[in-house]
Amino acid sequence: MNQLLFSAPTVSALPVRGRTEQVPLRRIFCVGRNYEAHGREMGVVVDREAPFYFTKAAEHYAPSGSTVPYPPGTGNYHYEMELVVVIGAPVFRVPVERALDGVFGYACGLDMTRRDLQQAAREQRRPWDLGKDFEQSAIVADIVPATDIGHPREGVIELRVNGETKQHSDISLLIHSVPEIVAHLSTFYHLQPGDIIFTGTPEGVGPVKPGDEIEGSIAGVGTIKLKIGTPDEG
Repeated sequence: MNQLLFSAPTVSALPVRGRTEQVPLRRIFCVGRNYEAHGREMGVVVDREAPFYFTKAAEHYAPSGSTVPYPPGTGNYHYEMELVVVIGAPVFRVPVERALDGVFGYACGLDMTRRDLQQAAREQRRPWDLGKDFEQSAIVADIVPATDIGHPREGVIELRVNGETKQHSDISLLIHSVPEIVAHLSTFYHLQPGDIIFTGTPEGVGPVKPGDEIEGSIAGVGTIKLKIGTPDEG
């Protein structure tokens, strides 16, 4: 039997509200520019024809309530409040009308972003990895099963920094709906239980600094919290 040269990474698991069982985290997909007003504030025209995606490594997950260090390499660290979809059954090339059959539940998420690095990459037509895919940049709160709340199509989504409201919108304003996203993404990937999808952020994104406290919520889904710590010098 072959032995591993290095220790295998620990599998992250997401808590489920009201249950002792957890969901093993497999992959993190993210939808870009899925609210019209956010596209405008970023100075781009949104694409209504089809969603587009970027990814984050599962190792970059952090639970709600964490204190995460201000990340290296940036001077413009942003929050993005999002509805997260959790896949609970294998999905491949599923039609829109059956896409929700593969959804286990939903959660609140924060897509933390090194905005200066993302914008520099965009201007140079390069991938967004340095701006999006970094340690502790995918914050996810407790999953609430669809069997408990159904499949939310509307509800206030908002975020506060140190008690001041910064983002306030409604998930009904998603350009591409949850079933549309799942169906479209399933034409490119065999989606599996434990895959999660960040569905995009509304307008009002902005910077945070060490010591700031973030609170977010989505009506009918839940809440999320995060504190920004000092830069990690380790």
